Formats: sequence, C-alpha cells, structure tokens
Amino acid sequence: MMRGGIATLLLAVLAACSFTHLEKPTLEVVDIQLLKSDLLQQQLKVRMRVHNPNNRELPVSGITCELQLAGEAVAHGDSERNFVVPALGSAEFDVAVTANAASALLKLLVSGRKRDVVDYRLVGKVALASGLMRSIAFDNGGQIHLR
Repeated sequence: MMRGGIATLLLAVLAACSFTHLEKPTLEVVDIQLLKSDLLQQQLKVRMRVHNPNNRELPVSGITCELQLAGEAVAHGDSERNFVVPALGSAEFDVAVTANAASALLKLLVSGRKRDVVDYRLVGKVALASGLMRSIAFDNGGQIHLR
C-alpha cells in the first residue's frame, strides 16, 4: 500500500513539473513618454507589449526590467498594474522607468568609436500571480540605429 502511494505521488510531481514548463515571453517597446527630466535623471513611461508563446494564459502580477545600451545599464523600471496575457497572444502594459541617458551617451561619446548602431539588452523578470512557477526570466536584445 505504501509503495503504491509513493508511486502515485511521484507521478503527480512529474505531471506538475511537465505542466509548469513555460516558454519565455518576449517583450517589445511600443511607445516612450518623457514624464520628467533633469540633467541626472529622466522619468519615463514605457508602453510595452508582451507576447505569450504558451498555450495557457499568464496572470502577471508584475514585471521588473533593466535596459542596457552598449553593455551599460541606463534604465530600470517596474510595471504599474496586474494584467493577464492570453494564451498564444499578447498584451500591452506600462512600465515606470528611471533612466540616466546622459551618462550612457557620455560613455558612448568618450569611447572614441563612431557608432551608427548600438547594441541593447532588455533583461528582467515576469512575476506570475498564480501557478507553481512564480516567475519567468527574460533577456531580449538587438540593435538601435542612431541615424
């Protein structure tokens, strides 16, 4: 009897593990609004779209992210509200971002290399409101054309 209970428990754990495998969502910037700015900091509202490649909805309780330009962290932020991303779909949300673009631009200029293109990375974590898996890390990158 005990052996059958352990086997059933093991099967249940394996089934839960296979159910919780989630593909990483991808994010893209849709719009950026400057809210407040001074020489040292800029407050931005960044509108983003998250794509869910999974066949189940993602109840998101928050997103934290960091933007890097040419390997330097220039901005960080958090989402402002909870939302649900439909299965195999997408949703848009706002992120309050604090940036130091002046510092990043200065570093790019001081490097002495003429750049028409700058590499960027958007890294962070999507916190889920329910399910066995409570967060999904993401790391998206590409290039920004400066012309």
